Amino acid sequence: MHRLASALADEGHDVEVVHCLDAYRLLHPAPPEQDVSPHPRVRVHSLRSRWGRLSPLATHQTGRPAFKAAALRRIVGRRPFDVMHFHNISLLGPRVLALQPPGPPPLKLYTAHEHWLVCPTHVLWKFGRELCAEPECLRCTLRAKRPPQLWRHTRQLDDACRHVHQFLAPSESSARLHAERGFSPPMERLPCFIDRADADWQCPGPRPQERPYFVFVGRLEAIKGLQTLIRAWERVSDYDLLVAGSGDYEAALRAQAAGNPRIRFLGFVPQAALGALYFHAAACVVPSLTYETFGIIVIEAFMRKTPVIAHDLGALTEIVQESGGGLLYRTQAELLRAIAEVGASPIRRSQLGERGYAAFLERWSREAHLRQYHALLRRTAERVLGGVPWASGPGG
Repeated sequence: MHRLASALADEGHDVEVVHCLDAYRLLHPAPPEQDVSPHPRVRVHSLRSRWGRLSPLATHQTGRPAFKAAALRRIVGRRPFDVMHFHNISLLGPRVLALQPPGPPPLKLYTAHEHWLVCPTHVLWKFGRELCAEPECLRCTLRAKRPPQLWRHTRQLDDACRHVHQFLAPSESSARLHAERGFSPPMERLPCFIDRADADWQCPGPRPQERPYFVFVGRLEAIKGLQTLIRAWERVSDYDLLVAGSGDYEAALRAQAAGNPRIRFLGFVPQAALGALYFHAAACVVPSLTYETFGIIVIEAFMRKTPVIAHDLGALTEIVQESGGGLLYRTQAELLRAIAEVGASPIRRSQLGERGYAAFLERWSREAHLRQYHALLRRTAERVLGGVPWASGPGG
């Protein structure tokens, strides 16, 4: 979202971002590990309430912005907007979709970065241990130690979704999962993107170690599957595994890997330092156990001409097959074969890396995303509004 806001602002558009600081602090009392610099043309509204944690908890239970409603109405009511684009609204509630600024009705988009529209725990990970094949939402929510959301058993979400002109999913896989779970509004695919930085691979920085290695990048949570790599690395002797990330499952993962000197935990690595880590790796391994809506880690690797070895599941399959930039696996034996194939052949690694980079430029760079984004806005405006009211130029 930060990349999109900055990209639009670079084009000359005025962008306003509204987020709930209380919702962030509910689970992350410390400041973010990675700070992002605000763009001069992006105005950020950080919503706070004197009720603190009670505010997002009230929203979680009612589906309404509760203690944030007045502030939201003030922000939206100050001026007209051409486009309202909703992201990750779970702790502002579906009722925010009905907000209307003054002036002509804006075009409304919603991007489903998670599966919150069809899953109370957002990730389709049932009982904290397996893929959700048959929903048992009440039992699963209680097992996740979250209070049930009674509003999900009303028409509140359906009614709120009628205010959105176009729903978006970062992958065809995610759009299909929403439809299979009963979400009726049609979804169009709009992949995520990262900013291209050619110098990142042309001058990548020093190699982090002499021994050849594979890299895992991501949050250290059970659903990300690092525990499966640790088990696999008991049978890998020629290569190290470098782990970049932190999270709630970190202590358990460190304990699991304690006896293996070929696994190194690097802790949180800032974005600026990831380039060299990707570039010098034999491959980036993405072992997610649940349905990703996209795969940012995959395209971060592709941007550095680094191939990917990914679990054959959901959006990861889609990205690797579209690009030809990596290998897929389903079993530990297939994972070990992929590690051996890429690690033993610099030529094979280079072939996969070049394909991934070419696909990144074509599909997942800033330039590619903005072309798709503006085309989507035009199509939706013509369908909903009968024309493109902002066609005279940027500024809205």
